[in-house]
Amino acid sequence: MTGPVPTEAWIVLSAALFLIGAVGVLRRRSAILVFLSVELMLNAGNLALVAFARQWADAGLITAMSGQTVVFVVLAVAAAEVAVGLGILVAIFRQRHSTDVDALSEVRL
Repeated sequence: MTGPVPTEAWIVLSAALFLIGAVGVLRRRSAILVFLSVELMLNAGNLALVAFARQWADAGLITAMSGQTVVFVVLAVAAAEVAVGLGILVAIFRQRHSTDVDALSEVRL
């Protein structure tokens, strides 16, 4: 049986998830998939925050709850971003009948 997963492994996983999200933002044409990629990037950042909070809490520098509090705030901001972004996306789709980001270069409704 092995011990706890080291912080470096969590950071590598977080970096990989962030890279996948960044590639998704740059390569996708559908606005919904771009939103999903942004959410993946935010969750990768949350994973890194939790990993560092655990490491710093083990070292006695901070409490584990302070890192988790930051993650909670980031999740709340991400939820607000999705709510506003999807509302705008629905309005654009009703007007133009497309969610292609290239077609939305001029956002005049």
